[in-house]
Amino acid sequence: MSNHAAAVARYFEAWNATGAEALAKAVAAAWSEDGTYTDPLADARGHEQIAAVIRAVHEQFPGFEFRPTGDVDGNHHIARFGWELVSTADGSAPVAGSDVITLAEDGRIISVLGFLDRFPQA
Repeated sequence: MSNHAAAVARYFEAWNATGAEALAKAVAAAWSEDGTYTDPLADARGHEQIAAVIRAVHEQFPGFEFRPTGDVDGNHHIARFGWELVSTADGSAPVAGSDVITLAEDGRIISVLGFLDRFPQA
């Protein structure tokens, strides 16, 4: 597995982690200590803020999990990939997007820039 694919796998592990301890451990494995996550709905820095964003998504979409769409495209210290938020009950995917990540030397994420391609209307 490439360094890019491994980083993205850890990213999905963090987004799909349940329970406070598992989430904290997964976020620490995926992001550098001062890593960031930015999308149209959130702007977080550091493990605690990133974990809070993930918890909020789990609260808004209970019974859903993040799944990759397509392959990871990486070069140098940057990777991009697509994803969907999928219901484990019926397979629907009301939210989808793509992310661009920047990696530190240790392979953890320095920054995530997220883009929403599909999001339910309020």
